[in-house]
Amino acid sequence: MRNPAPIIATLMLGALIAFLLIRQEKPTPPQPQPPAPPAPSRPSPALSFLAEPPDWTALDAFQHTITRSDFERLLTQIFTTDETWRQYITFNEGSAEILTTTDPAEPPFSLHFATSEKKLPAPRTWQPTRTLPVAQPGKPLANLHIAIDPGHIGGDWAKIEERWFKIGDDKPVTEGDMTLRVAKLLQPLLEAMGAQVTLVRSTTEPVTPLRPEKLASMAEESAPSDPDSLRKFAEKLFYRTAEIRARAKLVNQTIKPDLVLCLHFNAEGWGDPAQPSLVPRTHFHILLNGAYTGDEVRLADQRFAMLEKLLQRTHEEEALIGQTVAATFAKISKLPPYIYPADGNNVRPVNANPFLWARNLLANRLYDCPVIYMEPYVMNSTIDYPRFQAGNYQGTKQINNQQLPSIFQEYANALAQGLANHYSHKER
Repeated sequence: MRNPAPIIATLMLGALIAFLLIRQEKPTPPQPQPPAPPAPSRPSPALSFLAEPPDWTALDAFQHTITRSDFERLLTQIFTTDETWRQYITFNEGSAEILTTTDPAEPPFSLHFATSEKKLPAPRTWQPTRTLPVAQPGKPLANLHIAIDPGHIGGDWAKIEERWFKIGDDKPVTEGDMTLRVAKLLQPLLEAMGAQVTLVRSTTEPVTPLRPEKLASMAEESAPSDPDSLRKFAEKLFYRTAEIRARAKLVNQTIKPDLVLCLHFNAEGWGDPAQPSLVPRTHFHILLNGAYTGDEVRLADQRFAMLEKLLQRTHEEEALIGQTVAATFAKISKLPPYIYPADGNNVRPVNANPFLWARNLLANRLYDCPVIYMEPYVMNSTIDYPRFQAGNYQGTKQINNQQLPSIFQEYANALAQGLANHYSHKER
């Protein structure tokens, strides 16, 4: 019998070698896979400061409510100042194709025009003059809800708003305080004629809860980096943008008026507010919404608002009310019209009326009803300044060698009378 030891030794040696080889062959760890490339994001629409992307489907309510000829007339003669709109609005048979973004993959919004076979009424939350019941004697403003928006804020905010100046020991001139004074004089006059009246603000405090320091991060993205520029830009975002947007939300969602009266006083450049320059003239005009510049049309929220205003037909109502108010106000105040420079690219004259001009302002753009935006008197005028210093009073006083009423009473009375003249039975 053969000795089995060599065979066993050979097998054991082979097993040992196989074991050692297996231990040395460590499995290769899985290599990390490169992350999948992100899906290409669609470009966000260009927006104004603090604006939300518009809901373009809201314009579906205006399908078949306006003819192409009326749409083009309003678009080209009132609402735009140049040809930029052609980059965003094209015409097909029976419709306008409106770009909602710069993304070529995003389909345009189609607005279908009214025809002789299909014309629907435009929806609106406010009452046009022609739909109001016949006014009762002494109550020409019955059935109307009017919101009065005293421009600016005033009080402790007047200096930040840059609507403040002071000459020597005289009382400071602060627009926000003065517009609120007029509003409180105007409210009972309109209520006595039957109107429901709501003040958008009744104090010298902001409507917005935001403050400049809360807007500093946005300012850092858009302003020069030096601290003074950042501070000023954040302040402007507060009083020019956040405040007006908060008022618009209040007007549109809570007050829901038929008409907004934006009260302002005009001014010309006065330089240093502690040593202001006075000018030897005064004037008056009313602003209606319109005259969107090319840069404004490029912003999706402003393009949307422009079309919404056009389709609501607020311009026709603003022009109708404005012409009567302007004529009455000018007759009572004896103020001449303010004429914009002929080369101005952000304004349009309205109906050849020297007192009526179309401009795109945040307030008259965002309020979802007709807006009469008043700009009478000149705060730093040698003619009007003594009247501001005289304050509010009954009757007349000797000012500038004339017996004159309080400038605040005159403002309120002239505006109230203008509205009464418009909404009287013969104007309906």
